[in-house]
Amino acid sequence: MTVCYNKLWKLLIDKNMKKKDLRLATGMSTTALAKLGKNEHVSTEILTKICKVLDCDFCDIIELVKEKDDD
Repeated sequence: MTVCYNKLWKLLIDKNMKKKDLRLATGMSTTALAKLGKNEHVSTEILTKICKVLDCDFCDIIELVKEKDDD
């Protein structure tokens, strides 16, 4: 399984925020933001900060996607 942050990007649009705004509000590094953009794993600490800033839960910003090889 792999992670997908499309829900996060949709939520940012709904809240009229840019990625830069999220980065500054959470204090995350540009590297962490780049990992999110590439659907790579980030720490739960970063995900928790995002949820706190956006007033949401993990399930509102991340989803697990089955890869074609997964059965």
